[in-house]
Amino acid sequence: MEPKRIREGYLVKRGSVFNTWKPMWVVLLEDGIEFYKKKSDNSPKGMIPLKGSTLTSPCQDFGKRMFVFKITTTKQQDHFFQAAFLEERDGWVRDIKKAIKCIEGGQKFARKSTRRSIRLPETIDLGALYLSMKDTEKGIKELNLEKDKKIFNHCFTGNCVIDWLVSNKSVRNRPEGLMIASSLLNEGYLQPAGDLSKSAVDGTAENSFLDNPDAFYYFPDSGFFCEENSSDDDIILKEEFRGVIIKQGCLLKQGHRRKNWKVRKFILREDPAYLHYYDPAGGEDPLGAIHLRGCVVTSVEGNPDGKKSEEENLFDIITADEVHYFLQAATPKERTEWIKAIQVASRTGK
Repeated sequence: MEPKRIREGYLVKRGSVFNTWKPMWVVLLEDGIEFYKKKSDNSPKGMIPLKGSTLTSPCQDFGKRMFVFKITTTKQQDHFFQAAFLEERDGWVRDIKKAIKCIEGGQKFARKSTRRSIRLPETIDLGALYLSMKDTEKGIKELNLEKDKKIFNHCFTGNCVIDWLVSNKSVRNRPEGLMIASSLLNEGYLQPAGDLSKSAVDGTAENSFLDNPDAFYYFPDSGFFCEENSSDDDIILKEEFRGVIIKQGCLLKQGHRRKNWKVRKFILREDPAYLHYYDPAGGEDPLGAIHLRGCVVTSVEGNPDGKKSEEENLFDIITADEVHYFLQAATPKERTEWIKAIQVASRTGK
C-alpha cells in the first residue's frame, strides 16, 4: 500500500546545492516528505525521510525570511521550508511533528484524538492564543499610532497586549503576561514596530517584549505599514495596503505576455479591495495588484487558451477595465473559497 497523503500544497524550499529559494509542490506522507517542481509532475524532485528526523520552528536562520521551519534528518541534512503565512506554517509543523511521533510509536497517523477525556494543556497553546488575539470582535484592537512623525498602521502597544492577556484571564498577572508575550514574540506570532520595540528584541532591554505604551507591535501579515513624510503619490499607493487581509495563499498565475504559469503568493485585502501578488521566494514589494472593485470572478473549465492541457481548478478575474487574470487553485474547494472571498471584497470594498 502507498503511504497515506496527510497534507499537500505550495511551500518555498531552499535548494541544497545553490541555496536558492524556489516554490515547490510539497506532499507530506506518513513516512516522509516529497517535493515536486510542479504539482502535475509524476516523479518527485526529492524525498525527505521522517524517521529519526527533528523539526525546528520557528527557524530564524535567514533574517527577514518569516514563517520558515527546518527539518534535520538522521544524516544531519538540513531542509528549509517557508510558508506563505503564519497559520499555514503552524499547520505544516503540527502535522509533521505528529507524523514523526507516530513513526516513533509505531502508530498510524490519525487527525482525530483517541483520548477519552479532554484536559487543559499544561502549557498555554500559543497558536490558539494568537487566534483569540486576532479575533475582530473580542481580540486586540489594531490602531493607527503616531510616534516621531511616523504613522504606524494596523498595530497596537505593548501594554495593550498585557492588558488584554490579563482581562481575558489568559494569565494571572502582568509579570506572567510579559513572559507569555515574549514567547509570542519569539515564536513569530507578534512582530516589533518602531525603534523601541525592535531594540528590545535585539537584546538591549531586559525583556524581548516591553509592557510599554510607547512600544509598538503588530500581527504578521495583518496589513501593517509605516508612513513617513511622503508625497501625495506615495499616499495614494499606500492606500492599497490599508485594507484588512481576509485571505492569502499561493496560486498559479498565467502571465499576460508569455502565457506561462508561475506560482505567486496572493494577499486579498478588503476596503479598499485589492489582490496583491508576490514572488513567494522573496521580496517585500508586490509584483502587481488587481483592483477588485466592480470585478467579475468566475470558474473556468479547460485551458483559457483553448489548448489541450491538464489545467484544472481554474478561475478568471475580469476587472472593471476588462483585464483578465487567469489563476489556478490546488483543489476545487480552494478555488471555491477564493472565488467567494473575491466576490465579497469586490462588492464591499472601495
